[in-house]
Amino acid sequence: MSPKDAPPPLPEPLRVAVADSHTHLDMQEGTVEEGLRKAASVGVTTVVQVGCDVKGSQWAADTAAQYDAVHAAVALHPNEAPRIVLGDPDGWSRQGARVPGGEPALDEALAEIDRLAALPHVKAVGETGLDYFRTGPDGMAAQERSFRAHIEIAKRRGKALVIHDREAHADVLRILREEGAPERTVFHCYSGDAEMAKECAEAGYFMSFAGNMTFKNAQHLRDALAVAPLELVLVETDAPFLTPAPYRGRPNAPYLIPVTVRAMAAVRGITEDAMAEALAANTARAFAY
Repeated sequence: MSPKDAPPPLPEPLRVAVADSHTHLDMQEGTVEEGLRKAASVGVTTVVQVGCDVKGSQWAADTAAQYDAVHAAVALHPNEAPRIVLGDPDGWSRQGARVPGGEPALDEALAEIDRLAALPHVKAVGETGLDYFRTGPDGMAAQERSFRAHIEIAKRRGKALVIHDREAHADVLRILREEGAPERTVFHCYSGDAEMAKECAEAGYFMSFAGNMTFKNAQHLRDALAVAPLELVLVETDAPFLTPAPYRGRPNAPYLIPVTVRAMAAVRGITEDAMAEALAANTARAFAY
């Protein structure tokens, strides 16, 4: 294993336990037990496991039922909806090539998400939203229909809504206004600027910051974190992606949350304990656990 692929070392443990508000244990190396044990050893005692398709959402729900430290979020990722409707000839989504299923296939998948969203250990509907980075104009209608359906499910089931927003800020905010956002709405891997953070704050949306807020080129994220109300800020890994500096490019996992928490505390000019206390309370409030 080259050093670039090696898992980063264990950080100094946090003194105040926090939650990883967004992770993908099913895409990480090693067993769930190992991942949770490693995370707990540095003060990351709770994780929100997020589904991106029907299969992954079922896995998230099953895993949350099995482990007290895991809560589930279930959804069709914004890039999944167009694949269901239009097909996926390249098999990019880890499921091999898929044929177009049309609108009925999307209805069927949404019905499965709705069924899972009713389970008590499923705390959120997500990650849903819009992604204009990977989906072209042909897929936008399916994405938007799926997003609106997820908002409705979250409200009807009384669950938090977890949003994936990539290069689609204005449309995401507009659709939330049009549909009426659920009481608890989380922008996962917050990617907007300080201006948008003020807009999210006014609407009472939570903003979850990932390891990319430590990247050299991410001053806009640090500016957003600086102005976001502390009571609306969460932390996440989005593991195995977005590993914080100085480990960028190596595999991410929940045990690396302390690296990001310390970077966030520095941006806010508060102690790491104060940051961790706020994050722990906010995540419990956001996901109602």
